[in-house]
Amino acid sequence: MAAYMVKRIIAAIVTIILISTITFFLMYLVPGGPFLAEKSPSAQTMAALEKKYGLDKPLHIQYFNYMKNLLKGDLGLSMKLRGRTVNDIIGTGFPVSARVGGIAVLVAVVVGITMGSLAALNRGKWFDNLIMFMGTLGIAVPGFVVASTLMYYFGVVLNILPTFGLSSPRHYVLPVVALAFYPTAYISRLTRSSMLDVLGQDYMNTARAKGLSQFKSLFKHALRNALLPVITYLGPLLAYILTGSFVVEKIFTIPGLGSQFISSITDRDYPLIMGTTIFLASLIIIMNVVVDIVYKIVDPRIKLK
Repeated sequence: MAAYMVKRIIAAIVTIILISTITFFLMYLVPGGPFLAEKSPSAQTMAALEKKYGLDKPLHIQYFNYMKNLLKGDLGLSMKLRGRTVNDIIGTGFPVSARVGGIAVLVAVVVGITMGSLAALNRGKWFDNLIMFMGTLGIAVPGFVVASTLMYYFGVVLNILPTFGLSSPRHYVLPVVALAFYPTAYISRLTRSSMLDVLGQDYMNTARAKGLSQFKSLFKHALRNALLPVITYLGPLLAYILTGSFVVEKIFTIPGLGSQFISSITDRDYPLIMGTTIFLASLIIIMNVVVDIVYKIVDPRIKLK
């Protein structure tokens, strides 16, 4: 386990460096700049701004300076949000995104596993067909369509739920449902398929022959083995929640990291683009390592090499 962890940490560091390098040079290949949106800045003003943020230096010098500061944990100053550091912006926005995304993941996992298990137990019946229909619908419909539809019907037509901000628990309902809709559908289909495979195994037939109750055989024996594909999906699920929240945060006017990331791209705020990209990439890599460890806990037969 220790050797495996060291390998994964080294691979994670190399991956983050590659992502940082590719993102850094791609930013400068895109036409435009962070100060071109200003009202006709003079040549002297442009020169002063470029000198302040180090943009007057050759590109390779800028890269090495940025990587040197990155090793110190310094992500630089925002070029648009004057007076604020990227560290401060991430520290303010990420907890908001994490709360919404965390609740959405919890809802998706609990509801998806429950629906998938019940569908497998009722295979071929109307409830199974209903779950499969909802699962197909949830996978096919894009997140922004779900968010817009929820906002229109529950916020405008019925006027029972707020549609912007996060000032009360009721404000979390629509964005959480919009974020959880796709992963709930996917997990339910994944759980159903895995559960049907497990229920047909010899040890499940033996458990039923010994008179073990259906509830106990399902949740003590079948579900634990059926959850392995779901655990595998948790890493990509986190990536979906974070990237999906970019759109959802914009639609519901949530002051999270996703909206800051979109704004940084449109504004050519280079330090903020780099900072959020590195932060989110690091988070996803760490979660994938955690998923591998959970794999080992759920099924001790798995060997990590």
